[in-house]
Amino acid sequence: MAEKAALDQWYCIDNLADIPMGESRNRLLGVDLTVTRGEGIAVMAEGRALPTRQRYGYLWVTLGEAPPEVPPIPEADEPDRRYVPCGAIAVKASGLRIVENFLDMAHFPFVHTDILGSEPHTEVEHYDCEIRRDVDEVWATNCTFVQPKAALSAGGAIKTDYIYRITTPFTVLLYKTCPMAADRWDVICLFVQPLDPGRCRAHPVMFLIDDAARSADLIGFQQVIFLQDRIILENQRPVLLPLEPRAEIPTRADASSIAYRRWLKEKGLTYGTTLGTAQDAA
Repeated sequence: MAEKAALDQWYCIDNLADIPMGESRNRLLGVDLTVTRGEGIAVMAEGRALPTRQRYGYLWVTLGEAPPEVPPIPEADEPDRRYVPCGAIAVKASGLRIVENFLDMAHFPFVHTDILGSEPHTEVEHYDCEIRRDVDEVWATNCTFVQPKAALSAGGAIKTDYIYRITTPFTVLLYKTCPMAADRWDVICLFVQPLDPGRCRAHPVMFLIDDAARSADLIGFQQVIFLQDRIILENQRPVLLPLEPRAEIPTRADASSIAYRRWLKEKGLTYGTTLGTAQDAA
């Protein structure tokens, strides 16, 4: 069973449009869920009804005592943004590994070659990273990277600005240069659903300033990126995220990962780590 720090969070478990009428099954933190859709949506686990929220087009639940509301994403409520849910992708890796991979700019030229990065532009320039105590989030700011195809709407290589925002251990947002509006950000969210310590589903969703591209093309572009990441994630060892400082050697480019791991340790969150129970570090 997951520890209190993991239980006391909101988790996205499905896109509302994908939940069938009647009764269906789901899973979260090693616990089997029963989802019933009729006039409303109810979720049961181990004989009790779970608190739920419907936000950003998704169903959220908690197995513990989560904050009153799901983490806020103000951009999601802006009326001129495209809402682009990109499906649910199963990954045989710790959900924390997926969040950490999302933060990693150093792999762009090697995993997403000629899309998010390319040689010889492999250097991760200095950026700022901090744990913001007032909102209990991790932020990485002033991130930049030269990208051949930063977005579907990009006309060519551009120097892309990034801001990363980790709102919960399993929820991360990326604000990036918007090719269609110089004074605004595109927002890409990754809602991770840990099924078991070493297995999860990822729910990517985008809130974009783009009124031209077809939804199918936008979704396809994002899924190509994520499926390239999945190959790396599923071959990474250990499967779970090490929290011991000497388990993996960081570089200057890993400032966001270092802050993220420190934040997890401060919270006492061990589910999906090599400090947790049901360790699957093979």
